[in-house]
Amino acid sequence: MTAVPAAPTRAPARLTPFQLAMRRFRRSRAGVLSAWVLAALYLIALLSGFLAPYSITAQHEEYPYQRPQAVHVVHEGKLTRPFVYGFTKTRDPVTFASTFSEDRTRPLPILLLVRGDDPTESRYSLLGVFKSQWHLFGVRDGYYFPLGTDKFGRDLLSRMLVGSQVSLTVGLIGILISFTIGIVLGGVSGYFGGWVDNLIQRLVEVLLSFPRLPILLALSTIIPAKWPSTWVYLGIVAVLALIGWAGLARVVRGQVISARGLDYVQAARAIGAQDLRVILRHIMPNLSSFLIVTATLALPGYILGESALSFLGLGIKEPMTSWGLLLKDAQNFETLSQHPWLLLPGVMIVISVLAFNFVGDALRDAADTQSR
Repeated sequence: MTAVPAAPTRAPARLTPFQLAMRRFRRSRAGVLSAWVLAALYLIALLSGFLAPYSITAQHEEYPYQRPQAVHVVHEGKLTRPFVYGFTKTRDPVTFASTFSEDRTRPLPILLLVRGDDPTESRYSLLGVFKSQWHLFGVRDGYYFPLGTDKFGRDLLSRMLVGSQVSLTVGLIGILISFTIGIVLGGVSGYFGGWVDNLIQRLVEVLLSFPRLPILLALSTIIPAKWPSTWVYLGIVAVLALIGWAGLARVVRGQVISARGLDYVQAARAIGAQDLRVILRHIMPNLSSFLIVTATLALPGYILGESALSFLGLGIKEPMTSWGLLLKDAQNFETLSQHPWLLLPGVMIVISVLAFNFVGDALRDAADTQSR
């Protein structure tokens, strides 16, 4: 009886550097959780018009500084669908200040897929293309303010949702502009050297010699006050990008100088490969992990920069809104003590900045080939 030869063992598949980096990234619970948080935030920003119960310009002047409404499921001892109570307005006999209390006799059921009747309060543009008046939730014959209102009676939740579009995209567009400038100038400086290198590095040194905050404030004042909101937004992005590329260009220059001396780069140049091909095919792939990590860690700076400018009145203007602009209403202790819900946009800024930092740290560790 002859023995059956054993089947040859298959060698384990070799993982690519990207797959190894993703495996290391998934080991970071904080990084993975933060990535899901950011994905949820950007999805909410994309669908903000549909998720917001009102337009950001809709004013309910009879309900200024209305506190957040509680959701109930029990009415007169009976379990029912989620609802909120209407308002009863009273006036303090001493201070003559208007206060609102729940009208327990008027429950307002919370409905899904509600069509707004008033175009000024409910119309929005879905994905920037489709005009619609349908919202995810709402009430009939009354108002529902989940996170309260501001001094003009505008729904804070709606303004926060729509404002996330500005606060979260300003970093993406700013990174796209600043990284394009920084990579091109830094790559040219490091690859060609000589007088080109000297010229670009002197420009970088001049930009880095200015304090970031004063130059940011000075450049933001150049934006004309009469510009439309969209132009102001693009102007803020341009200002943030123009002061953010210098540091990146210096680091890219050093990376390119290091990669320029590698054997396969020298071989490509020796066989007559074009400079552009050498840079794009042989040098830039070595910088991809560094650029991804740097971009992720730089995004919070753009969010904070836009928020600071809008908070100081030098950034986004009405009728557009952002988290920084919403924080402008919470500038004094009296307002905060009586209307603490106005600080909620600041909470969203903190959450998004921390999420980007955690993701950036996780990506940096994942890109480190020496990590275990």
